[in-house]
Amino acid sequence: MHKLSLALALGLACALPVQAQSPAELLIGINSGVTQTQGVALVLANQAVAQKAAVRILLCSDGGQLAVKDRESAMLKPANKSPKEMLQGLMKAGAKVEVCALFLPNSDLKPTDLIEGIGVAKPADVAAYMLQPNVRTLNY
Repeated sequence: MHKLSLALALGLACALPVQAQSPAELLIGINSGVTQTQGVALVLANQAVAQKAAVRILLCSDGGQLAVKDRESAMLKPANKSPKEMLQGLMKAGAKVEVCALFLPNSDLKPTDLIEGIGVAKPADVAAYMLQPNVRTLNY
């Protein structure tokens, strides 16, 4: 019994560092049209990117307006950046940004109305991504 306990303890000790070293991935859903809510989601996404996490952002409902070329968003202090500017900075840093599959058909917009580099999510792809064990999901 003692040998079994010792073997389990050693096995866990070896497995935990491997798990801790696996790269974190973050899926952030932004549905809110509230500027501060969008801003906090994007500030956290930027912090995650700075800490080497892969970030994927899904915009839907009022949050989808961030993806539209001709829509402006208000500036937020203290950085004096708008959520749209923060989103574009994340894209430049490698974040994948998509609008949800329901956004365009329910808003009378076309893919050409979106900022270059923002795609339209496929529900099966998003579901498969969020079910991966190393992906954390946040919604705003």
